Amino acid sequence: MATPTISTPDIPGYAAGAWTIDPVHSDVSFTVRHMMVSKVRGRFTKIEGQIRTGANVLDSSVEASIDLGSIDTNNEQRDAHIRSADFFEVEKYPTMSYRSLRVRPDGAGYVVDGNLTLHGVTRPVELALELNGFTKDPYGGTRAGFTATAEINRRDFGVDISMPMDGGGVVVGDKVQITLEIEAVLQTS
Repeated sequence: MATPTISTPDIPGYAAGAWTIDPVHSDVSFTVRHMMVSKVRGRFTKIEGQIRTGANVLDSSVEASIDLGSIDTNNEQRDAHIRSADFFEVEKYPTMSYRSLRVRPDGAGYVVDGNLTLHGVTRPVELALELNGFTKDPYGGTRAGFTATAEINRRDFGVDISMPMDGGGVVVGDKVQITLEIEAVLQTS
């Protein structure tokens, strides 16, 4: 079955090509329920990857890798615990990776269907994608911005620590909301 063609004139400056994720201007963050009453936010400071935008936006793809040791929840003790075997086990599984399988339209945006590998487990994860824009930078290059969001269940990836609370509930929730703010640079050769 042929890929439907999506017109790109409604995406100002859209450019097909190979892009490298700019880790300095990108943010990978997450939110998870804590003690059933609040949410803890964190981010990863080391990301790398490639994005390919097709002439037809639906022919685009992404591959990215995140250094799990770069977690930052603004609390070093908690970060060390998350790096431990109780959670990410970073000595054995140092990275989390994502590889897209396809892009499909979804209302005013897109969905990227792909596989997330975390803690030695690979599972399908859909990313709700927004194309933020394409522009020339002051150095003669071209940049693009993307926002993607997803929700995963940490237990689906073998991160199944259970820390029950005395009154019921758990210290760390199962559902994790992920937000990616990605800026990428078009490769010229």
